[in-house]
Amino acid sequence: MRTPPTPLYARLLNTADIELWPAGLLRARSNADARVLARAHAVLRRKRDGRYLAAALPEGLLPLVPRLAREPGIDAALDQLDGTAPVRGPAHAPVALPLHRLQERLESLGIDGDYARRTGLALIAEPDWLLLAGFDRYRRPLWLDPCAARAWQAMRRAAATDGIVLEAISGYRSHDYQLGIFERKLARGLSVAQILEVNAAPGYSEHHGGDALDIGTPGEPPAEESFEATPAFAWLSAHAAGHGFSMSYPRGNPHGIVYEPWHWRFAGRAGAPASD
Repeated sequence: MRTPPTPLYARLLNTADIELWPAGLLRARSNADARVLARAHAVLRRKRDGRYLAAALPEGLLPLVPRLAREPGIDAALDQLDGTAPVRGPAHAPVALPLHRLQERLESLGIDGDYARRTGLALIAEPDWLLLAGFDRYRRPLWLDPCAARAWQAMRRAAATDGIVLEAISGYRSHDYQLGIFERKLARGLSVAQILEVNAAPGYSEHHGGDALDIGTPGEPPAEESFEATPAFAWLSAHAAGHGFSMSYPRGNPHGIVYEPWHWRFAGRAGAPASD
């Protein structure tokens, strides 16, 4: 059974270089931002650094950077905004974006071309749109693939019925966001090899597909092995599979990634009909 159309404010429209955010979900970084966001219905946001590029106002597009027309990827983003892109959710299931500047990101980190074979991790493309699945522990919008979003909400409700509180720590991450994680950790003095034990290389994280999320529970630090000892983890171990989720990185996994009891990926429920 097809679900009804999803309103614009509940979707993140995605292109290789630029995201189109519902303006009401973005934080103002200045008084000027606040005035613009109060009137805008969507904002074009550069993925590489989060810079606000332009705002869609009732009277038209307002550039927020000089030489907007020269911004990489601006034509594809404007096509999404205007609804003229070849495929535009939610009438269609999300479509994978082309793998964009992947080799450039890996080379910047000194990760060699043997990484995929060595780890067994697959390349994961970003989807061209994602659904708002609520908010994470830090009140940030949680973007997920639409099927994963609905499954997460249903699983969270089921856990609450059993007295268990599940919190999202993070969901979708772009390739550029993953690169930023590496850059921040390198600045703190970690080596690439150390980071790769915890984070997949840009282009290889399950978070890119919008169907994986990190899960926590109140009072428990995020992304720590101690999550394994919580009632929330025990509940997930017993019930997550029934909602289509599985833990991606158990102890001794072949990918060289540390044990992550908090990281779960939606693969769909066996025999469940498609909803999109």
